[in-house]
Amino acid sequence: MDPDVNITIIDREGVEHQVQAPTDMNMNLMEVCKAYELPVEAVCGGMAMCATCQVYVKSDHDLGERNPDEEAMLWEALHVQDNSRLGCQIPISTDLEGLIVQLAPEQ
Repeated sequence: MDPDVNITIIDREGVEHQVQAPTDMNMNLMEVCKAYELPVEAVCGGMAMCATCQVYVKSDHDLGERNPDEEAMLWEALHVQDNSRLGCQIPISTDLEGLIVQLAPEQ
């Protein structure tokens, strides 16, 4: 079994980045973006307190409900859409194979 999943991340200029994310390292999507040097600030370090890792989920993946911290942060963030999520709140798992996300505009 391959411990990596394939994810497409569309940057703020519309360029698609095909990345492989390990499912066996307890990472989240924000950390994957940082590992691939995509422009995600992650000012709060993944604590759902800054929204600088906001993404728009473009594929039909069921990521579950937003937790209360994520919901509260998105309530205060700019450029929020119905499909907005915080990358730091999306754990990498095999269920994310084929996920497509787009980085939200900078705050």
